[in-house]
Amino acid sequence: MALSVLRNCSEVLKTNVRKLQHLSKGVRHKTTIQYATRPDLPKLAYRKLKGKSPGVVFLPGFASVMSGQKAEALEEFCKSLGHSYLRFDYSGCGSSEGEMGNYNIGAWKRDVLYVLDELVEGPQILVGSSMGGWLMLLAALARPEKTAALVGISTAADHFVTAFNSLPTETKKEIEEQGFWKFPTKHNEEGFYTLSMDFLKEAENHCILQSPIPVSCPVRLIHGLEDTDVPWHISMQVAERVLSNDVDVILRKHGQHRMSEKDDIKLMVYTIDDLVDKLTTLG
Repeated sequence: MALSVLRNCSEVLKTNVRKLQHLSKGVRHKTTIQYATRPDLPKLAYRKLKGKSPGVVFLPGFASVMSGQKAEALEEFCKSLGHSYLRFDYSGCGSSEGEMGNYNIGAWKRDVLYVLDELVEGPQILVGSSMGGWLMLLAALARPEKTAALVGISTAADHFVTAFNSLPTETKKEIEEQGFWKFPTKHNEEGFYTLSMDFLKEAENHCILQSPIPVSCPVRLIHGLEDTDVPWHISMQVAERVLSNDVDVILRKHGQHRMSEKDDIKLMVYTIDDLVDKLTTLG
């Protein structure tokens, strides 16, 4: 019995090593950018890899694009597994049409739902990075039949609203009078993102941490303890509120917000690989 278990473990390790060798070589023969034309809405840019179910859909973070390290590594990984994969740019971001400042959480949620409704087939594993983790939860609530599992990386549920509400009263008053907030960030040259009060007010409509989250699929939440953008306890709050019984939180001691170090990406890949095996076995 012990020898059998050891052999099985050895085979799993060999398989994972083979999969990760694809990642270390970098992405080759990338999928081409396609554009989804939508009536009265901006064209959505996306890259799609055909393959088996369950597919994987990557949701980038705020002001991020589908060409980031995590998104590209996931494409190569899905190619090695033979599973379908889709990554895209939100309205106003990257190669999609529009100006970013004209869109909000509701618009980007609509983008995700369009992807699930029109661009992929069958239930998907949604992988959401930062704000993408917030959007994946909103999508799972709106399209439970299209959601096989969720993987949140530095999940930023309710983040802009929570951050604004935690400011001193005087500061909030000043921002409200100005009509915009210079939201501090380390991720661009200016050192801030400009968020309008309209953006913040609209975001309040999509907050989910004040009550139970009726999501029943498997949920995996990966967060770094050294994340100075979105506190790791947000992932703990999500885990507490999600109604699914299959929820794991994985905390990385030295993990930072972007979780794009080589070992961070390996962890993401292992997590998704495990979910694919689980879902395929259940199916």
